[in-house]
Amino acid sequence: MTDPSSVRIVDSADVSADAVIGAGSSVWHLAQVREGAQLGTNCIVGRGAYVGTGVVMGDNCKVQNYALVYEPARLADGVFIGPAVVLTNDTYPRAINPDGTIKSAHDWEPVGVTIERGASIGARATCVAPVTIGAWATVAAGAVVVKDVPAYALVAGVPSRRLGWVGEAGHPLVVGDAHGSWVCPVTGDRYVETDETLIKENV
Repeated sequence: MTDPSSVRIVDSADVSADAVIGAGSSVWHLAQVREGAQLGTNCIVGRGAYVGTGVVMGDNCKVQNYALVYEPARLADGVFIGPAVVLTNDTYPRAINPDGTIKSAHDWEPVGVTIERGASIGARATCVAPVTIGAWATVAAGAVVVKDVPAYALVAGVPSRRLGWVGEAGHPLVVGDAHGSWVCPVTGDRYVETDETLIKENV
């Protein structure tokens, strides 16, 4: 574990001695961080949240209360995981094998959710592995994601579908002055859409 003087872990949290917790990070009441997990600097793991074995989180991530981040999830820098979000890890879940015996860790292969830089997953959303959430995308509260989400996409629903685009400030983009162009109403940043892909213009 990182120098314990540089992190905040409350007494009721269950943090494995084998986990790596980055400087400036906080793990709150009743949260569990399993062995081999790696949290970057300035991360927050909220009350009752679960971070599975070997999960990797970048810097400045927030995992809100009662979220479940199952291994082998990978979170890039600046990822937001809302309250009670679930990142699954079993494509074909079963408690028992066809012969009735209880499944063990060796009877299935975990698959993970990958979330790229700056993306946000809204409260009680579920991401069904294996999926990748693109950089700066937003998954609306309560959505169920069953396929990859492009960078900057805003998706919602069950199953989720793209409703629009969002900028790096998190606000929906508005149509620009040219075909396929989009503008962030907060920052003024401009984006270009081509073949269902959004790219930020160089400034």
